[in-house]
Amino acid sequence: MNYKSFSLVFLLLLMSFDSFPDKTNPPVSVAKITVAAESKMVAVYNQLDANTFALPSLESFSIALEGFQLLKDKGVIKKNILTLVDFSLSSTAKRLWVIDLDKNIILFQTLVAHGRNTGEDVAKVFSNKAESFQSSLGFYATAEIYNGKHGLSLKLDGLQKGLNDKARDRAVVIHGADYVSESFIKQNKRLGRSQGCPAVPVEMNAKIINVIKDKSCLFIYHPTAKEEIVAKLNS
Repeated sequence: MNYKSFSLVFLLLLMSFDSFPDKTNPPVSVAKITVAAESKMVAVYNQLDANTFALPSLESFSIALEGFQLLKDKGVIKKNILTLVDFSLSSTAKRLWVIDLDKNIILFQTLVAHGRNTGEDVAKVFSNKAESFQSSLGFYATAEIYNGKHGLSLKLDGLQKGLNDKARDRAVVIHGADYVSESFIKQNKRLGRSQGCPAVPVEMNAKIINVIKDKSCLFIYHPTAKEEIVAKLNS
């Protein structure tokens, strides 16, 4: 698969499509570019091997893939592994995917927590500020493994200024947590929440960390911030 054939122009145009002065007659050349690029994205999406898992949404995957390629071209990302978190979904849904882009296959799909001040069941509010106890959206590079108060954990470097670049200072990391479980959902009707970390089930923690460590791409998505995410990625 040749990811370099995809252009960030598609996302910028697609997300600003409603801003054309005359929505009934957008410029023909722009419309053609959008349709062609969208067609390629859909083709890649349809080629994903779900591996018994559910697919992420096309929109979240498209933004994630475009960002991944741009960051890979810049040398910020080294591994062809993409982790996608979709915080538009209920906390009771398995809203984290780990995708091997070399093999074009979903390796894992699992539960993931959002910050305690980001929302109850559904994530609504996000922050890059210390002590906010909120999740931060956007693109990250995975970093080094360490053992902390939650056991095996993975540090993250936020790559988007104003969105998540304080992640390391805030100690926003991937770690396992007992409150990320089906049993917690059964008792509380929602998943447990973190202090801002994308916490995962304890039994999945080591498996995920060992695959995504050392400069792979993590993307945390929410539709309310997609324009800002793409704009900052392209700046």
